[in-house]
Order: sequence, then structure tokens, then C-alpha cells
Amino acid sequence: MELLNKLFGEGKDLNALQMSDRGVVMFIIALILIRISGRRSFGVRTPLDNIITISLGAVMSRAIVGASDFVPVVVCCLVIVLLHRLFGWLIAHSKAFGRFIEGDKMVLFEDGKFQNDHLKKALVCEEDVMQGVRKSVATEDMAKIEKVYMERNGEISSIKK
Repeated sequence: MELLNKLFGEGKDLNALQMSDRGVVMFIIALILIRISGRRSFGVRTPLDNIITISLGAVMSRAIVGASDFVPVVVCCLVIVLLHRLFGWLIAHSKAFGRFIEGDKMVLFEDGKFQNDHLKKALVCEEDVMQGVRKSVATEDMAKIEKVYMERNGEISSIKK
């Protein structure tokens, strides 16, 4: 027990080595939690997926700096990851739940015209759409574009004619 206390410290009075030791352990725990959470948590990048990144970072940091007890932090992180996995499963199996949690794609440009009501709803302007078009299909010629969408994850994607 004395060795663990020397390596990891106790409370908020930690030295650099103790914080580093805690950081290494939390890094390994984070890898395990990410494997439990699944690839979606760091691949799809919807608001739901961003929540896990922010939440895990905030909660795990408390264990590293000694602001909270180690075991409750790890349990909290596991709960967050399992909740994320449950929501991911529900989204994959229920279109209604997916729409409720992540929204739906929006058509921003169609039939040669910008859809101003959708632009306002998506909080983007024509130049934001053009940036997405340049990025996804490498053109500025809107005559070559059939539709432009704001996807559920906030990205702008284009379909060529």
C-alpha cells in the first residue's frame, strides 16, 4: 500500500511523477474504454460522439490531478462509455431514435437554388456551403452540383450531376 501511495500519491498534493503515473494509468484505461465504446465514438463525429470525448476528458482529468477519487472516476467513465454504446446501438436500430438524437440531414442547395430556409435553420451561409462544395467535389461551379446537404454530423456534402 505504501508503494502505491508513493507512486500515485493521495489527494491533491501530487508531484510530477505521481501525476505522470496517474496519467499513464488513465491513458491505458482510456484505451480500454474506447475499445468498449466502439469505433463510432471517435470516427463518426456527431454531437453525441463529441459528448463522449469531452465528458471522458473532463472526468478523467479529475483522477489525474487528484481532484476526485480514482475508482469513482473510472466507474463514471465506464458508465459514460456504456451509455454512449447503448445510444449508438439504439441509433443504429431505430431511425426515429436516431433522428431524435442526431437530427436529420438538410438539403441546402437543390435545383440550382440555395434553400434559404434550410440555410437559416442550419445556421450557415452560402459561403459555408461553397466551402463544403469545394472541399467535397473540388469545384465552385454550382451548375455541376445536383444537391448539397448538411449531414447529421454537421459536415457539408455535395452530389454532382
